[in-house]
Amino acid sequence: MFKLFRQIPAIRTQSLTRLVTDKAAQITFSNAIPNTTTTARPISSTRTEHTSDHYLESTKSAGVSTVQNHTGPSTEQQKELPALSDLFGRFHNYLRISVTERCNLRCQYCMPEEGIDLTENDKLLTTEEIIRVAKIFVQQGVDKIRLTGGEPTVRKDIVELIQGLNELRPLGLRKIAITTNGIALRRKLPLLRSAGLDGLNISLDTRDPRKFELFTRRKGGAHVLQAIAEAGKLGFQFVKVNVVVMRGMNEDEVPAFVEMTHDEELDVRFIEYMPFDGNQWGQKKMVGYRDMLDSLRKIYGDNIEQLPLEDNHTTKGYRIKGYRGQFGFITSMTHSFCSTCNRVRVMADGNLKVCLFGNTEISLRDLLRSGSSDAEIVSTISQAIKRKQRAHAGIDILSQLPNRPMIKIGG
Repeated sequence: MFKLFRQIPAIRTQSLTRLVTDKAAQITFSNAIPNTTTTARPISSTRTEHTSDHYLESTKSAGVSTVQNHTGPSTEQQKELPALSDLFGRFHNYLRISVTERCNLRCQYCMPEEGIDLTENDKLLTTEEIIRVAKIFVQQGVDKIRLTGGEPTVRKDIVELIQGLNELRPLGLRKIAITTNGIALRRKLPLLRSAGLDGLNISLDTRDPRKFELFTRRKGGAHVLQAIAEAGKLGFQFVKVNVVVMRGMNEDEVPAFVEMTHDEELDVRFIEYMPFDGNQWGQKKMVGYRDMLDSLRKIYGDNIEQLPLEDNHTTKGYRIKGYRGQFGFITSMTHSFCSTCNRVRVMADGNLKVCLFGNTEISLRDLLRSGSSDAEIVSTISQAIKRKQRAHAGIDILSQLPNRPMIKIGG
C-alpha cells in the first residue's frame, strides 16, 4: 500500500503531514482565470445527425465563433486528405469508445445527483458493433483505443471485448487502454492483462475515506488504492491516476498525490474541473494548474523538473528529482491543447463526437444497422472530422453551452 506522506529532507523541515493538515491554510489556490463574462444566445440541446450532410457546429447556432478565420484546403484538396485528418493538419489516431453508461459510483463532476436516464439496451452498441467500428477506425490509421464508460468493468464481457480489440493489432493497433474508477478492478486485473490490455487510467480524487464518499456518493476508496498497487505488479505499460481537483474539496491533497510517485512508477494527472450537464460546475470551484504548481513549488522548490511535451500531449508533465514516477496537469480550462488534438469519441449509443466540448453528434449505430458499407461509414466519419473546429470555446462560453453529462460521453 502506498504511503500517504513521506519526509523529504533538504526540501522542508516540517513533515508533509503537518504541512498538508495542520498548515493547510497556508497553501492557497487562487483562480488564475480572469473574472470576465461572455454572453451567448441560447442553444438547442444535444442533437444527433444521422448523416454528415447537416453536421452543424454547435457554436454557430449559438452565435459564437470558436475558430479563427481560416482558408482551408479546397474541395478537391480535401478529397486527398486521409479520412481521419481535419482541415487544421490534425490526424486523429486515438479513438475513445464508451462501452457502457452504467457506473457503480456517482461522482459529483460526472453525474447529476439524481442520476441519469439510461439509454435502452437495444439502442446501445453491441460487442460486435463495437469491434466493427474499432476495426474501421484502425484500418484508417487509429493505433490507440481507450475504453471508457460509465464504468467499463461493470460490463460483463469486458475481457472478451478487449480480446476482440487485441485481434486488430495486425491491422496497426498498438495500444489498448481503459479508464476505470477501480472499485471492481482488482480481481479482473490478471484477466484484463492476459486479454491484451496495455495500460490503465484509474480515477481517484481523494485518499480520505470520508471525502471519497462526498466525491462519489459511495464507499470504496480502499478498493481503488488496492487496485492501483496491484496494477503496478502486473507489467502494464503504464498506470495513471486521474485526480479531478475541486476547490474546497481536495486541493489540499495535491502534495500527497505527488508523494505516491516516490516509490512507484505512477503517472498522477491533476485534471482541471470541467463543465458538463448536471455537474453544477462553477468557476469558483475550479483550480487552475498554475495555482497547483505554485503550491507544489513551495514544498519541493527546485526539485521539480519539467518533462518534455509528448506528441499530441494532453498533460504538462513534471517529476520530483529522485522519484520513480511523475505527475502532470490536464489543463483543458486554462490552457487548452486543441492544436494537437488527435482524439475522437464513440459513445455507448454509437454516436460519434469529434470534440469533447462539442454538442453535435453523428450516429454510427444507425449507419451500422441500416446496412451501410464500411466505405460509407468511413466517408461519414471523415466528413465529421473535417468539420471539427480549430479550438473549443473559452471558459465562460463552455459553461453556458449544453453538453451530455460526462458519464454519457465517456470519462
